[in-house]
Amino acid sequence: MSSHKVTTSGSQPREIFFSARRALSHHATGGNVLIFATVLALIVANIPGLGSLYNDFWNQEMRLQVGDFNIFSHAGHPMTILQFINDALMAIFFFNIGLEIKREILVGELSSFRNALLPVMGAVGGMIVPVGLYFALAHGTDYVDGAAIPMATDIAFSLGVIAMLGTRVPISLKIFLTTLAVVDDIGGIIVIAVFYSSHIDVAFLGYAAIGLTILFAGGALVKIQSKMFYFIIGGIVWFLVLNSGIHPTIAGVLVALCVPAVPVYAPKKYIKEIWENIRKFSDDDEDDLARRSILSHEQMDWLKRIESASDRVISPLQDMEDLLHPLTSYLIIPLFAFANAGIYLLDINPVTIVSGISLAIIVGLVAGKFIGIFLFSWLTVKIGLAPMPDKADWKMVAAISMLGGIGFTVSLFIAGLTFGDGGAEAAVLLSEAKIGIVVGSLLSGLTGYLLLKAFLPVRDMG
Repeated sequence: MSSHKVTTSGSQPREIFFSARRALSHHATGGNVLIFATVLALIVANIPGLGSLYNDFWNQEMRLQVGDFNIFSHAGHPMTILQFINDALMAIFFFNIGLEIKREILVGELSSFRNALLPVMGAVGGMIVPVGLYFALAHGTDYVDGAAIPMATDIAFSLGVIAMLGTRVPISLKIFLTTLAVVDDIGGIIVIAVFYSSHIDVAFLGYAAIGLTILFAGGALVKIQSKMFYFIIGGIVWFLVLNSGIHPTIAGVLVALCVPAVPVYAPKKYIKEIWENIRKFSDDDEDDLARRSILSHEQMDWLKRIESASDRVISPLQDMEDLLHPLTSYLIIPLFAFANAGIYLLDINPVTIVSGISLAIIVGLVAGKFIGIFLFSWLTVKIGLAPMPDKADWKMVAAISMLGGIGFTVSLFIAGLTFGDGGAEAAVLLSEAKIGIVVGSLLSGLTGYLLLKAFLPVRDMG
């Protein structure tokens, strides 16, 4: 979310800026698109005939080739459409997360230790407890490696649920949940980097390090502001990391951390620039502009200078984050859900839902996330390390803790990394894991919504 003045402390200003409201809105409405894509995938996958076409489509090969060189290749083999979505488009999603993390650390909730501590501790509990419960249920089984699946919180889905209650939800709780989800994402990124990298190719990794060095030097030393520079070099780094053995989504995060957060123009210089050009318009010009739509060359030049100054007062980091939010919220994540959530349900034994890996994930998401987030948040406040969110009570925090169990997107992503390429037995585990993710996220979302509806005051809190 963009920088704002809302904090969890009641003594701080409660204003939230337009950019932050728009970012929250993108996540919330993006959650509605995500729900639609998920339901559509479940329907299509279970229609006879259409379901087989659905599954076969994702296994088609993708090529963007120059001579014998295919950009969409991994270890010399063309990527399938599903791999392109999971390894390329999701790298853009994680690039956006990286931008969000960097901005939160610089000017957001994570920039203040006291404001950040409550959601950070909640997120830590929301990762430790679900993983512990999963291990307890999966110990000694062939699906124990999926312990990281229930540790994620889906920000789009969870804020989409909150959006259904409108301004009855205090802004401080929205910020608490958003910051918690960002910290969850950091945990997920660390897990992916540590546990889902294998067969490291040192040469490709070295070339990727050179690319990252160029990006860092371009932003920190040369002060390059061109977004195209970071997109092009970042794309090269992504390809090198993809073929190095490290999961390519990590490249998205590392590239994002190299994007500069300092604008070309300081705000004072920007104000001076636009005033100088506005003053060039005389009274006659204003009358002229009111009568016609065609501008003179001089007027065009003045307005272009103002436009250019406006572009340069926004840092590349904030500009790119603002640009990518709609792309990830309305296209990449719904497409990922549509490609990965198609579970064939007609031959599934209902007992599967309450046993095995499905049960472990459901318990982790529903019970583990709730207990972990609420318990660690309660302890943090009771010890006096951080204040309660403004205009909130423990019943509301409990409801938000339950919403933390909506782990949909990143949980599906980690499940695919864990069981996606392991043969027939792993394919069965992946299907059962998806059922657990969908059921657990649905239970957490529905329960959290009902709790919020019951505990929130009738009057608006925004």
